[in-house]
Amino acid sequence: MSLIVPGPVVLDCPDAQALAGFYAAALDWEVSGDGDWVVATGPAGRQLAFQRVDDYAPPHWPGQEHPQQLHLDFDVAREAIDEAERRVLDLGAELVQPDAPGRTFRVYLDPAGHPFCLCLR
Repeated sequence: MSLIVPGPVVLDCPDAQALAGFYAAALDWEVSGDGDWVVATGPAGRQLAFQRVDDYAPPHWPGQEHPQQLHLDFDVAREAIDEAERRVLDLGAELVQPDAPGRTFRVYLDPAGHPFCLCLR
């Protein structure tokens, strides 16, 4: 057994509770914690964590003035991609790059400005 085990991916943001709520609602996960550190937990113990940061500056995608540093990809069945898109848009995401012929993903910004993709599986 490895001595080092990866923990959750942690996203900096201006409001940890709000951003955890966004991802938990989009993924049907549960939220725990409050204040400056909040965790969304899903099946098999998968987790995303959210940390409040003073003076948070969101990335500017696709530019590099404030680089994205990371982005999240979520796999979605082809027949469910439009429903998944409606869900994240209703929750406050912004579509910044729709799909196009030959492309297998759509790019969004979450409410704190982090890019993420819905990818056809």
